[in-house]
Parts: sequence; structure tokens; C-alpha cells
Amino acid sequence: MNLLRSVRAVTAASGDGVVDWDRAAEAAKAGTDPGTLDLPPAEREGYATDVRDARDRLRETADVAFDVPETVEIQNRHHWIDANLDTFRAVMAPLSDRAAPLLPDASRVANTGTMAVMLGFLGRNVLGQYDPLLLADDPDAAHGLYFVHPNIVDAAEELDVDYPRFRRWIAFHEVTHAAEFGAAPWLPEYLETRMEEGVLALTDGALDREAFRELDAAMTAVEGYAELLMDHAFDDEYADLRRKLDARRQGGGPVAKLVRRLLGLGLKRRQYERGAAFFEAVAERRSLAAAGAVWERPENLPTDAELDHPETWLLRVDP
Repeated sequence: MNLLRSVRAVTAASGDGVVDWDRAAEAAKAGTDPGTLDLPPAEREGYATDVRDARDRLRETADVAFDVPETVEIQNRHHWIDANLDTFRAVMAPLSDRAAPLLPDASRVANTGTMAVMLGFLGRNVLGQYDPLLLADDPDAAHGLYFVHPNIVDAAEELDVDYPRFRRWIAFHEVTHAAEFGAAPWLPEYLETRMEEGVLALTDGALDREAFRELDAAMTAVEGYAELLMDHAFDDEYADLRRKLDARRQGGGPVAKLVRRLLGLGLKRRQYERGAAFFEAVAERRSLAAAGAVWERPENLPTDAELDHPETWLLRVDP
């Protein structure tokens, strides 16, 4: 980790965009220890077994037709930064296209530094990720399933939990997301449209509340359904893992807490809890299969109001 190199990369930001993405990536990686990927064959097989078992259990439990992505990577922290750079760039593209011509160099440097901090923070904290390739240039590109091995090892040690059990829990969680997107091929386009509408409105100085409300409701459904599937598919009780991981994410110094707030990580936890309560209620009133109806078509997604009143969603979707 070389903080001086990181600062130099940021101050050298140039170009005609809101962010100098190459410099942002360079700075993020310079300020982040990549971690080791020196895994014995048995360890790599452990990841593969966890993913296969998660796929089989989810197919059996939820009766959802899907497969895991062809791309399953065990990454270090630098790999994760590289893999996600294009997504960040795509999200900010509308803002860059409109604001960049009027942007002074000092603002570009500041934006590049902010992005470097965010990429580095996430690179040091993300454990696993299902990548649905939102806003990708090539919509037919293969989706990916990533495990940031150094972060998983460090988190298991810090939380004082059994590493193979923790790794397996992370694998099951990410494969549940693969199941959701596999069951709903329309979902990436739905999310992309709401993201683009919201960002474009912001570039015009407006706030498209409906787009962000629909995006939040959809992501709440994604996170909540994943929790429901985990409760039924994971082969062990895991409340202790969730409790310890939540406590870890809420800790840290003031800078870490500020970055979490800026990245909306507190919002994600709220989505977990709200979405899980919705789907638990649906499954109790009907069944796990009835809850899966949410992925049949976009119209079946719960509205913001229905998330707090699952009975109204059931009356509309499964009368």
C-alpha cells in the first residue's frame, strides 16, 4: 500500500471527464493492499463446492430454474476494483457528458479523489458479489460471480467465526442473487432504466422521485427475497454470522462511517430488513413458491406501499 503514490495519482487527474477513471483506479489500488491469492487446491475446491451446493439447494428449495454464471472468480482487492470500474463509469456517464465541459481541473481532481476513496473502501470491504452487468456496453456479456478472498479471510478472523462456514454462507448469499436474476431475465433492464432516469433527472437539476422509489422498491425485493431463500436453503443457522457482520459494518472510525453513509450502505441494510419482513409474511400466508411470483414479470414487483402491507400485494398478484 503506497499512500504517496495514491495522492500523486489523484493530483495528476486530467482529461475531459468529471472523473479521470484511470487515475481513480490507480489511486484506489495504490492505497489498498491487494491481499494474497495463494490458495491451495483444496481451498479453491472449497469455493467451487460451496457454489455448487448453493445452486442445487436453491433449485430444490425455491423451485427456481437458473444456473450459476460461467464466470466465477476468486479475486483479490485489486481485481475487484478493476472489475467494478466500468460499472461506476457507466452510472456517472450522463453526468459526465453534461457537466464535464464546464468542469474546472480542480473539481476533476476532487471528484477523482472521492471516487478513489470509494473504490478503495469497497475493495477492502466487499466479501462477494453477483454482477448482473448493469449498464454494460455489451448486454450479452457473461454475468460474473466474485469472491474477494482476502476480505473473507480477514472478516472471518475479525468476527471470530469458523472460516469454512463463513465462506459457505457468503457463497450461498451471492448465489441467491444469481437465482433471482436467472428467474427474472427482465430485471437488469428494469433496474437500468430506473437508474438512467434518476441520474438524467439529476443532471437537469431535478429529482425523479418515482424512478428512485421504484429502484429502491426493486432492490428491496432483491435483497429481501435473497434473505428468504437463505433462511430455507442454507444448511445451518446463521443468525450469529449476520449479527456479527452487521456490528462490524457499523463500527470503524468517523471516516469509515462517512464513506458508508455516502455509499448508502445503511440503506442496503434497511432494504434487507424491510424486504425480508415482506417475503416472510408472503411465505407464511401462502408459500415460498407464491413469494417467487415476484419474478414472473415487472408488474409483480411490490410497490413501495405494498412492501409494508404484503397482504395488498397478495390480493393484487395472487388473489
